[in-house]
Amino acid sequence: MVKKGVGMGGRTRKLAVIEGATAGVLFGTAAIFIKFLPNLNAFFIVFWRLIIACIALFVITILLKKSFNLNLIRKNITQLFILSLFLALHFIFFVFALKDTTILNATVLVNTTPIFSVFISTFAFKLKPSVLAMVGLTLSFVGLCVIGYAETVTSENQFEGVSPSLKGDLEAVLAALLIALYLNYGRKIRSQTSIFTLMLPIYAFAAIAIGVLSIFITNATFTMPFEIEVILPLVGLGILPTAIAHTLYFSSLSNLKSFETATLALLEPVGATILGVALFQEIPAYQFVLGAVLVLLGIVFIVKEKG
Repeated sequence: MVKKGVGMGGRTRKLAVIEGATAGVLFGTAAIFIKFLPNLNAFFIVFWRLIIACIALFVITILLKKSFNLNLIRKNITQLFILSLFLALHFIFFVFALKDTTILNATVLVNTTPIFSVFISTFAFKLKPSVLAMVGLTLSFVGLCVIGYAETVTSENQFEGVSPSLKGDLEAVLAALLIALYLNYGRKIRSQTSIFTLMLPIYAFAAIAIGVLSIFITNATFTMPFEIEVILPLVGLGILPTAIAHTLYFSSLSNLKSFETATLALLEPVGATILGVALFQEIPAYQFVLGAVLVLLGIVFIVKEKG
């Protein structure tokens, strides 16, 4: 008999929460790395992000001596391809959003994922959240909005002379919807399969999908980047928010509902601000502190939910 709160391989809900929270904090690095690549198109950025993530995860798999089950990949090839397509499109729309609107708008709107995830879980998979979980979700989202407001009213040059684009805002919302579909669709296969067996083919298939889409949409092929100012942000993007953070994010689905995993990603602006304090001595306004407290309080409510 499996103990309550213990998933495949003896994994616990607590471990899944730690994975999701770590991923949420590390996601805060993605927008920073992407902003260092203003002259590259979205397809180029996402393609190399995924290729670097594949290489990094392969190295991690070897170093940790983890198993890799080819039979399970063949058995679940259709599901893995669908997941990779959701992920590829999510990454593409998020990069487009960062180029077409402000970091603030893109980050806040892409974190509407828990709302989409709740609706999909409820109506497609009949996984209704409890009252406690809904309170936590509401608190976290209100906190996210407070953080957005704090950034808006305290920034000295909030849009750098360019008004936020409705196109970019819609792209961020589409990115949120796609990752919500990805989490809900992937939850079952994650509960049955090793994370290393899953993520390598997902990243690889997603890179292939991006390559094919790029040929049809932009008529461009990908060349190897050689400029150090391009390579460093791409490597950072491929390793921190992708190979490490996104792998942990998907791994947490083993013991969390999809909207719970999505809510932990709301730690992204908190993580980005911690980086801002550490790297640029950017001290957040008191409104941000209030928003961060609400986000964390909401996450506590969701963590207290029984798995």
